[in-house]
Amino acid sequence: MKKAFSLMIAIVMILSLAGCSKYSPKYKAVGFVHSNDSSSAYMNFYSFEGRMVFRLNSPGEGAVKYSAKLESGTATVYYDYLGTKSELVSVSGGDELDSYGGYVDVGTVTIIVETNGECRNGEFRFNLG
Repeated sequence: MKKAFSLMIAIVMILSLAGCSKYSPKYKAVGFVHSNDSSSAYMNFYSFEGRMVFRLNSPGEGAVKYSAKLESGTATVYYDYLGTKSELVSVSGGDELDSYGGYVDVGTVTIIVETNGECRNGEFRFNLG
């Protein structure tokens, strides 16, 4: 009994340390700065290609506030709330956006920024609540 309990504790610890997220960041970047706290996140870069993932906690019902700008390239921003990945916004070179989108309620919201090739001189900001 004691061995079984110790084994279960070890499995739980390994899973919690390894993480169980379906999305993981994978990118190459130059001049890349990013931050993620409980209700907001941002990324700013000179050059970025790949995927960046942010996890936010929504305090209540509402929409994701975002701003985005790119000098060149194309990026799509998705959000995942309750296991459903949906497109939030698509941004192309020369775009400068500031808006709201997507519906969320209390819980964890995952924001995924994915590029289609290399993007230059960009900034993305996200806020909940």
